[in-house]
Amino acid sequence: MRGNERDLDRARPNESVMLCVTDAIAIDETELSESFVRASGPGGQNVNKVSSAVQLRFDARHSPSLPNDVAVRLMRLAGKRLTKEGVIVIVAQQHRDQTRNRDDARERLFDLIRQAVVKPKPRRATKVPKAAKRQRLEAKRHRAGIKSLRRGKPSFD
Repeated sequence: MRGNERDLDRARPNESVMLCVTDAIAIDETELSESFVRASGPGGQNVNKVSSAVQLRFDARHSPSLPNDVAVRLMRLAGKRLTKEGVIVIVAQQHRDQTRNRDDARERLFDLIRQAVVKPKPRRATKVPKAAKRQRLEAKRHRAGIKSLRRGKPSFD
């Protein structure tokens, strides 16, 4: 590494990196909080020594990057991954190494945000057509007639 490159590396930690989720939404990397814990699952003896699982935390309620309607839908989609404070916690421990788990957790968060961006179609209330009502009532009358014939008193002739 040359002197100029070293200076650039020192300058980078102070810069905020924007992570692109969609064309309209980008999240600042400082909004994500990651902690690394020991994982269960594959890894052999390595699993007891290395903290390869990732807990990714994202404060959806207070995020300046998300529009309010998207944040509300995101919190609804998060379900049990949402804390009372409005923080989404995603745990990734599928892979053996930390970087793959980290990428997996971020990708899962971004997928959740992409789902929340899609506005649900409003339901339009429709009336039941008169012909359908008439057919239903005629079928009920016909069925009632059949059942009433069964109720007749037996004759002992």
